[in-house]
Amino acid sequence: MKKVIIIGASGSLASYVIEAIRNAELTLFVRNKSRLSPTVAKDHKVVEGDAMKYDSVKKAIAGHDIVYVNLAGNLEVMGKNIVKAMQETGVKRIIAICSIGIYEKPLKSVLIPYKALADVVESSGLDYTIMRPDWFTNANEIDYALTKKGQPETGSAISRKSIAAFIAKIIENPELHKNENLGISKPN
Repeated sequence: MKKVIIIGASGSLASYVIEAIRNAELTLFVRNKSRLSPTVAKDHKVVEGDAMKYDSVKKAIAGHDIVYVNLAGNLEVMGKNIVKAMQETGVKRIIAICSIGIYEKPLKSVLIPYKALADVVESSGLDYTIMRPDWFTNANEIDYALTKKGQPETGSAISRKSIAAFIAKIIENPELHKNENLGISKPN
């Protein structure tokens, strides 16, 4: 059984990902475990830590097969901590959520941290999948289209359930979309 750590597991998207993942042992890395539902907290291993603190990240990542990054904030620093921890502990597979629009010029200031995270992950030498989702919805549907880096981003706002299904598919088969940077949105 694959061991997967979700860094930023108390986020709104992460809750859908936790629900979608089957056949994996999950570790939920959060700053404050009280932000997790009691059911989720009792069903999975929970590690309280801060992605801004390298030692906390390294200790949590050790022994996992896949790292799923679901963060906001100072993503360049957190991304560097995660990549360094993975390199030092021998964990090779990373899936990271960034954002639609990070390659548009001029880059909107709100997207700078997501662009920084994508740059850190792409240059890491790790086996990565970067996802650039459109805005999230709570629609109860699985319907998505992918665009590769360099292709025009198409589609519209996408359900969290769709993104979670795609992430679960990669976790089930880690060779899928390896070393790809993908836009993901609801097809028009």
